[in-house]
Amino acid sequence: MTVFGIGISYGLATLFAMFSGMPIAFALGAVAVVFMAIYMPAASLDTVTQNVYEEMASITLLSIPLFILKGAAIGKSRAGQDLYSALHAWLHRVPGGLGVANVFACALFAAMAGSSPATCSAIGSAGIPEMRKRGYSGGFAAGIIAAGGTLGILLPPSITMILFAVAAEKSLGRLFLAGIGPGLLLVSLFGCYAVFRFRKEYAMARAVYDATGKDAAILQRDEFTMAERFSALPRVIPFVLLLTGVMIALYGGYATPSETAGLGGLLALGLIAVIYSVWKPSDLSPILKSTIRESTMLMLIIGMSLLYSYVMSYLHISQSAAEAIVAMHLPRWELLFAILVMVIVLGFFLPPVSIILMTAPIILPPLRAAEFDIIWFGVVMTIVMEMGLIHPPVGLNIFVIRNVAPDIPLSEVIWGTLPFVLLMMFAVLMLCFFPEISTWLPNLVMGPDGGR
Repeated sequence: MTVFGIGISYGLATLFAMFSGMPIAFALGAVAVVFMAIYMPAASLDTVTQNVYEEMASITLLSIPLFILKGAAIGKSRAGQDLYSALHAWLHRVPGGLGVANVFACALFAAMAGSSPATCSAIGSAGIPEMRKRGYSGGFAAGIIAAGGTLGILLPPSITMILFAVAAEKSLGRLFLAGIGPGLLLVSLFGCYAVFRFRKEYAMARAVYDATGKDAAILQRDEFTMAERFSALPRVIPFVLLLTGVMIALYGGYATPSETAGLGGLLALGLIAVIYSVWKPSDLSPILKSTIRESTMLMLIIGMSLLYSYVMSYLHISQSAAEAIVAMHLPRWELLFAILVMVIVLGFFLPPVSIILMTAPIILPPLRAAEFDIIWFGVVMTIVMEMGLIHPPVGLNIFVIRNVAPDIPLSEVIWGTLPFVLLMMFAVLMLCFFPEISTWLPNLVMGPDGGR
C-alpha cells in the first residue's frame, strides 16, 4: 500500500477508535500498535514500552505532575473563593465589577494553578452563585467563568505549552513569556465585554423597573468599606507572592522548569497548611488523589500520543503530509489559516494535549519553511485550542460549568460562551497584525532567538 493509502487508513482507524467511546489514550495506543503489527517489523512490537519510555524521557515533562500538584493544592483549598472575594471588594464600583472580578480571579488563579478545569471549578463554585444572586443571567455568568478558565492553558505555567515546547524543541521559558502579553490581551477583552454585557442587562432591568416598578437584583449595588477591602487581602497576597516567586526563580535563572514546578508545589502545600490549616493526612488525601489521578491520565495520553506520532513518523505519514502541504505552495498566511482551521476542527473532538502531539510533526515543518516564528505560532495555536475548551461537542470547560452550576441549561452555557469565542478569534487577528504582543517580552528578557 502507498504512503497515502496508509495515511488515510491511519486517520480513519483513529476516528473509528475515538468514536467507539474508547478513552483517548487507549484509542491512540491501540491504533499505533495495530499499525505497528501490520506495517512495521515484528520485532517492533517488542519495543513498544521502550519506545514510549524513550519518547517520554524528557526532564521537561517531569514538571507536568509537579505543576498539577501545585494546582491541586490551590484548587482544593478556599484560595479561589478568597481571591474572588478580594477582587470583588476592590472592583465593585466598576460597572459590571463582579464580572470583571471573576475574569481577573480566573486569570490569577490560572497563573497559579496552570489548569483550565481547576480554574473553572474553583472560581466558578464561588463566582457563579454570586453573579446569579446579583441578577446576572445564567449564560453571562457561565460564559465568564468558562472563558476565564481557558486562560489556564495560556498563562504560565501551562501544561499545554510544556508539551508544545517539547514537540517543537523550543525554549519553555521563552514560550511561557510569550503567553503573558496575549494572556493580558484576552483578560482585557473579556473584562471589557463583561462591562458591556452588564450595561446591557442593567439597562434592560432598569427599563422594566421604570415601566412596572418591578425591582431586579442586578440594580442593587454592593458597598465595601476601606477596612473591608484591606481585610480581604491577607489570604490572597501569599499566593500572589507564590506566583511571583516561582516566576523569579524560573526567569532569574535560579531553577530549571522542573525545579520551579517542584518548588511551586512545595510552597503551595506550605501555604495552604499555614493559611487554611490543611496539613492532616485526611486533608491532604483529596489533593494527592487528585494529583495522581490527573497526572496518570495526562501522562498516559502523552505517552500514547507520542507512540502514535512515532508510528506516523516511521511510516512516513507525517513527512508525506508535510511535503504535500509544502507542495501546495500556499501563500504563508493561507497556509497558517488552513492549519488553524484544522486545529479548530480537531478541537471539536480532541483535547489540546492530543492535538499538539498528533499534529506537531505535520504542521511544524511547513511553518518553518514559511518562516513563521514557532514561538509566536505556539501562542496562536494555544488560543485557538482555548476555543475548543468552550465550544461543543467536547468543550471541557462547558461540562465543568455544568457540574458547578447544574441549574443553568446547557444551551444557555453554550450561547454564553460564544461571544468569548469571537473575542479569541479577534485576539488571534491582533496577534497576526501585531506579533510583537507575544514576542516583545521574551526578546526583552531572554534576547532574540530567530524564532524558527
